Amino acid sequence: MSHVEHIPVMVREVFEGLHIRKNGTYWDGTFGRGGHSEKLLSLLSDSGALFASDRDAAALAAASRFEVDSRFTFFHSSLVEALALVPEDLDGFLWDLGVSTPQLKDSARGFSFAESGPLDMRMDQRQSVKAADLVNGLNERELADLIYQYGEERFSRRIARAIIEKRRQAPIETTEELEDICFKAYPFKKKHRIHPATRTFQAFRIAVNGELDQLEKALPLALNKLRPGGRGVVMSFHSLEDRIVKHTFRQFDRNGTHRVITKKPLRPSEEELVQNPASRSTKLRVIEACQL
Repeated sequence: MSHVEHIPVMVREVFEGLHIRKNGTYWDGTFGRGGHSEKLLSLLSDSGALFASDRDAAALAAASRFEVDSRFTFFHSSLVEALALVPEDLDGFLWDLGVSTPQLKDSARGFSFAESGPLDMRMDQRQSVKAADLVNGLNERELADLIYQYGEERFSRRIARAIIEKRRQAPIETTEELEDICFKAYPFKKKHRIHPATRTFQAFRIAVNGELDQLEKALPLALNKLRPGGRGVVMSFHSLEDRIVKHTFRQFDRNGTHRVITKKPLRPSEEELVQNPASRSTKLRVIEACQL
């Protein structure tokens, strides 16, 4: 596969939110291809420190370019796993919960129906369960529930029924096959704002990677790692993620231990939307640990 550049999202808003201390200690929990980490390192003094983590092996390879920087430490781990490794009293953490452009464009990863490839969708290639295992292994009701719960897909039952009918003929193995099933299952008397396969692909990706469980478990623990005045910045890309972030931030704000900085989520500027259309669904929220 040829090199595909990933453009970091809402960089200005991220670093305004983090309110960087030059000698501070930070955690980039979703390193990706290192765009945000690179900018963060440029803002730190020699006594600053950046811990980064990601469960994608491609991120591990991308992090190698920072190996010579003594301020930088990388963990090949999920958010929950990294929490046992990053230090206490963080000055800030950053999580970009989206799928990166290189991941979407790599057909072998199976994240996108725009690229024909195997139904994989694993963020961490070390895990065994792939999207194909769920597509071919769950019963009709389980499929419908998964697609509805994680994709908020109103035609989930029709799609689940179509999956069952298709796999009676042969196992469903490719993104192209699943896209075609979704496309044909949709009622074409109505116009559709997004592609009929979009929400179903989202649902299987979330299920394969346990994305919402990771977020629900990791976010409260990460907030408790912030020193007084330290900030957490989280970017979400669909309503299920944003709901968890919003409710968790509100709970900590009500408890009096933290203060929500962004009463409403920040959205990409018009200029950024022109330069990076992939940023269009981003919602950025900021919270600060209260001073003692």
